[in-house]
Amino acid sequence: MKVSLTQMQSGECGIVVEIQGGFGFIRKVQSMGIRPGKKIVKVGSHFWRGPQIVEIDNLQVAIGFGMAKRVLVEVER
Repeated sequence: MKVSLTQMQSGECGIVVEIQGGFGFIRKVQSMGIRPGKKIVKVGSHFWRGPQIVEIDNLQVAIGFGMAKRVLVEVER
């Protein structure tokens, strides 16, 4: 099932399949280590529309809600 990072539950993992956005946005997200084909684990999120905390390659990164909506992940539920 393909969902955005914001729709994932805490502790859920999946594979990044698509990043929606322009060249600058894609470059910024990829500089954080979030690339298609990488395994990603959602560690947690803040209340309402706060930052989403994810783990990629043993590194935890906080990504804003708007950016997280545009990162699509294939998860198994």
